Amino acid sequence: MTTLYVTDLDGTLMRTDKTLSRYTLETVNRLIDEGMLITYATARLFQSAYEITKDIHFNLPVITRNGTVFVDPIKKNEIEILQFSEQDMNNLKILLGDKIRKFGFVTSYIDGKIVKNFGNREISDGLENYTEDHNDKRIRIINDDQDIFEGNVIYCTLIAKKQELQPLYEEMRKAGNWECVFSKDTYEEDYWLEICPLNATKAKVILKFKEKMGCDRIVVFGDSVNDISMFEIADEAYAVENAIDELKEKATSVIDDNDEDGVAKFLSERWDGDKFVTDIDG
Repeated sequence: MTTLYVTDLDGTLMRTDKTLSRYTLETVNRLIDEGMLITYATARLFQSAYEITKDIHFNLPVITRNGTVFVDPIKKNEIEILQFSEQDMNNLKILLGDKIRKFGFVTSYIDGKIVKNFGNREISDGLENYTEDHNDKRIRIINDDQDIFEGNVIYCTLIAKKQELQPLYEEMRKAGNWECVFSKDTYEEDYWLEICPLNATKAKVILKFKEKMGCDRIVVFGDSVNDISMFEIADEAYAVENAIDELKEKATSVIDDNDEDGVAKFLSERWDGDKFVTDIDG
């Protein structure tokens, strides 16, 4: 029986200081080298995720932007990209209006490269915190006479206080033919509203990957709202101790938290235990 293991990054495989411990690095690399099928599913863009995971020998496609972009981590090229339809784009422009310039940014492909289009006006504290924490060469400042939705748009991100975004989330969730994720930042008190094309969820991409790989089972790990979809389709789902209560309620079990290498410990125990049973049976 072939099992595909899928882990979230922030707050799950990664520690609270946004790094991977030596134990996690060494353990996951050993398991991959021994044949474990493991990948990650993250809200991050690949470039951001790669800076953190580059010392792990991931050899299966990875899921980024919550299922919007499927990437080959070895060749570092996109395998599949989901985009908004023209009609969805028109609706997004109407519904988001000037809010996207104040609270967020638009991720799109222009001339084959990913860019993040930001407005040039006064921005929310949450968005300012984001830009200060990211020395990102992909950021483009868009003047008022320019279209912030320029390019082939794959993602819209808004960052602010919960009360500032909650009404917009309710409106966006009901109004369009797209996916919406509204969740608290893993590291700050701000909330994120993320809007991506229809069917761009971790769950839907994992199921496609499972079929393509011919795997029999899916085991997932997570901590937050954007992990709920993959918890609902997995054969086994494990929430780290620091996960939100809503996710713990859907979990097969709760494991050690992200600062105690919960995922790596579980993977090692499961893999080494299965090998021991196989050796006895053999």
